[in-house]
Amino acid sequence: MPNYIQSQMPDVLPSVMQIGVLQVQVLLPGVRSLKEKRGIIKGILQRIQNRFQVATAEVGHQDVWDLAGFGFAAVGTDVAFLQSRLQKVVNFIESSGLVEVLDFHVDILS
Repeated sequence: MPNYIQSQMPDVLPSVMQIGVLQVQVLLPGVRSLKEKRGIIKGILQRIQNRFQVATAEVGHQDVWDLAGFGFAAVGTDVAFLQSRLQKVVNFIESSGLVEVLDFHVDILS
């Protein structure tokens, strides 16, 4: 059995951790194969992860050529900052010209 070290952190933390979660549904017009789709998605997700420092994943429609579902998560203490960062992710996807955003939803968990 592992030997656990008790945390020296106080019971009351000065700030509350917030988690921003973004779900995006996109259309990939003109895509003719799963290989082509995955190449486009991989590039978009990698650029978003590098630029916005959010966790990224393809979370839906993985076996459909022209649709994709993306999931993003960011952690912080400022709800307005998280909402702004996730909106910038949506704006980046829309401006990429590679996909068309069909729907998106943002949740903030505390």
